[in-house]
Amino acid sequence: MLRVLQVVTKMDRCGLETLLMNYYRNIDRSKVQFDFLTHREERGQYDDEIEQLGGNIYHVPHLNPLNPGYYKALDDFFRTHLYNIVHSHLDCTSTFPLRAAKKAGVPYRIAHIHSTSQDKDFKYPIKMLSKKMMPYYATDFFACGEVAGKWAFPGKKFVVMKNAIDTAKYMPNASIRSKVRKEFNLENEFLVGHVGRFAPPKNHTFLLKIFSEFKRIEPSAKLMLVGGGDREPDIIQEAERLGIISDVIFTGVRADVNELMQAMDVFVLPSLYEGLPVTMVEAQAAGLPCVISDKVPIECTIVDGLVTSVNLSDALNVWEDAILRTKSVKRQSHMGELTAAGFDIHQAAKWLEYFYLEKEGKTVHE
Repeated sequence: MLRVLQVVTKMDRCGLETLLMNYYRNIDRSKVQFDFLTHREERGQYDDEIEQLGGNIYHVPHLNPLNPGYYKALDDFFRTHLYNIVHSHLDCTSTFPLRAAKKAGVPYRIAHIHSTSQDKDFKYPIKMLSKKMMPYYATDFFACGEVAGKWAFPGKKFVVMKNAIDTAKYMPNASIRSKVRKEFNLENEFLVGHVGRFAPPKNHTFLLKIFSEFKRIEPSAKLMLVGGGDREPDIIQEAERLGIISDVIFTGVRADVNELMQAMDVFVLPSLYEGLPVTMVEAQAAGLPCVISDKVPIECTIVDGLVTSVNLSDALNVWEDAILRTKSVKRQSHMGELTAAGFDIHQAAKWLEYFYLEKEGKTVHE
């Protein structure tokens, strides 16, 4: 059995981590098993399931390029744990674990990009330098979409690994919709939905402004925010400032996003930047009309007529009109379109399994 090391920050219920779990659950684990190298000491929300599925979870310190102890921890790990394939999901900073893997003689080192930009904070120059250095340490390049791949790996050949899901779990279901809406005391309210961690790229503050204005024309509207993160208290405070806190539902981190999406009437994603978000695949599988910013790659449009793109610079009334127009969209299954586009996890997991095993075969015969 081939064991592949997945390098992550922490296995919580966020986008790329959920994507990894989708693949992990559906890959043939008698042939390919995943282990995880995390950059946090505390346990992640998926750790129990990972261990039940047979995976090992290892820890190194927080990723800090200025800390010699971080490099030593990486070197010590790869010296004592032997892998033929290392698959890193740290976006631009994948350079650091992949460099240690190369130093230890790991033959196949995958850099996987999940975004089309990085936060413009104090770490930005280091991330951009790391991005430039990545081709020296990676042997293979993966991206969530074409836009992300061209941004991260200019001039390099890369593979698009689909942000695939179990499409059957998201099919429109009236009974689940009724159950969830009852849980949150929703009757005839128009429910605007959003799924994403509370972090700057998701642009929650702007979403609250959109919703606040939308309520002027749809007084019964409610906003459901699914997820967790450091900025959640700030967003709660902003909702209070706007006077809409009683109309905003903060669900926290949930394992039943597929069911929560049944209760929504529209999915709104005004992100500052994205790769190809798993939530967009999930929303379209659920038959949800989507209103997204122009910073979300248009390639995430899988189902014709279900996605509306609005410029972030447009006035709030343009967003209001786009959301209002979604009321005419008939909710139905789009399982066929998603499967044809390669977003069904059963097909995608077979592809990834073959990719890994082909690499292992090359190693065995070299």
